[in-house]
Amino acid sequence: MQNRITGTTMPVLEFLLEPNDAIISEAGELSWMSPNIQMTTHTQFAGGGGIFGAIKRMAGGGSLFMTEYRAMGGAGELAFATRVPGHILPLEVAPGHEFMIHRHGFLCATSAITIGVGFQQSLGAGIFGGDGFLLQKVGGQGTAWLELSGEVVIRDLQAGETLLVHPGHVGAFQGSVSFQITMVRGIRNLIFGGDGLFLAQLTGPGRIWLQTLPIARLAHQIMEYMPAQPRQTAEAGILGGIVGSVLDNMK
Repeated sequence: MQNRITGTTMPVLEFLLEPNDAIISEAGELSWMSPNIQMTTHTQFAGGGGIFGAIKRMAGGGSLFMTEYRAMGGAGELAFATRVPGHILPLEVAPGHEFMIHRHGFLCATSAITIGVGFQQSLGAGIFGGDGFLLQKVGGQGTAWLELSGEVVIRDLQAGETLLVHPGHVGAFQGSVSFQITMVRGIRNLIFGGDGLFLAQLTGPGRIWLQTLPIARLAHQIMEYMPAQPRQTAEAGILGGIVGSVLDNMK
C-alpha cells in the first residue's frame, strides 16, 4: 500500500492499494476511486468490536456506518479530500500508543484501527440544550489519517506542563496527555470575555496538535452571509441569540 498527501489548503489523501489491501472510513468520505475498488458499508469492521464498536463510535461523535474500500483483482486508486481548508495528519497507532481526536477529525484508517469514546462532557447541556464536548479515541494497530482544520500547531508538553486551550482548537493529542474541561475564571470574563465558558486543560507528558480554524467558528462567520431567517417574536429572538452565542463558544 502506498499513499501521498497532495495539495496545500484543501489537500487530498491518495492511495495506491495492492490486491486485497483495504482502507476504512466513515460513510460519505470518498472522493474518487478505481473501478476495481470494492465498497462494503456496514456497522462493523476488523478490530471494530461489532455492533458495540458501532455504538461506541456514535457515542464519540462518529457515524453508525463505516465503509471498507478493498482492491480486488489488481492494484487500485482511492482518494479522500478534506471538507474544509486544513491539513491531513497521519498517526501511527499501536497498543499503548492511542490518540484522542476531536469529534470530526477522523478521515480514514487501515482496517485494524478502532474508534470509540475518548471523552464526553455535557458542558451545561442540561441548562442550554447543547450536545456538549466530545473526543474520539483512536486505538488498535495501524495508521489513521486525521483531518484538522486551518493550520496545525504542534506542542510537546513536558511532564506536569499544562496548556489551556479553547475546546474548538483541540485537534488531537497522545493518550499520555491528561485532559479535562475547566470553567473560565472570573465572573466578568464569563459574561463579557467573549471566549466562551470553558477551556480545555491539557497536561503533559505528550504531544498535542492544535487546529487554528474550529469548524464552529467557520460556520459562524459564514452565517453572516446567509439569507435572513423569518422574524421571530422579540422574546424568542433575544433568548435564542443569547443561548446561541453561548453554544457557539462552547463548541
